[in-house]
Amino acid sequence: MNLRRWLHEHSLKLLAIRDTPEAIAGGVTIGIFFGFMPLFGMKTALALFFAWLTRSNLIAAILAGTLHDLFIPLMPAIYRWEYQIGFYVLSHPHHWPVHLRKIHWEGWSWHRWRAFFAGIGKPLCLGGLICSAPFIPLTFFVTRFMVARHQKKKHEEEEKAKLSEIEPEAG
Repeated sequence: MNLRRWLHEHSLKLLAIRDTPEAIAGGVTIGIFFGFMPLFGMKTALALFFAWLTRSNLIAAILAGTLHDLFIPLMPAIYRWEYQIGFYVLSHPHHWPVHLRKIHWEGWSWHRWRAFFAGIGKPLCLGGLICSAPFIPLTFFVTRFMVARHQKKKHEEEEKAKLSEIEPEAG
């Protein structure tokens, strides 16, 4: 599938949503935020819940989460980066984590949520929060600007079409 075409189609879907620019921007921001979080299998549900809670657009949250899934090939590197940052912040005195080859893995223990959060999950979630923080205001304001501009342009075109329908009838 052509990435450029996919992005164009989904951006058109995002712009076609009938809601306020703030609600659409909020949904996109929430979707991108939860895209960074390593909550496997719960990202979409949490994005929907928080979009509903903040009265943001649910469809925009889903589309943004799907957009973030395009980076799946890069996610191991992104998660490693998030883990390193989270580990550094949580360690006292601050130090970087050991290499992944030196970690002792215990079978399928990472499939249990309690084991996940007791071990690697806490620094990974904190790192995801820290890494997504710069993207939150940037995503919100850029999306709000783009949607507001598109809606204004669309409204002006509709007004011109109404005026052109009225003028021939008056003459």
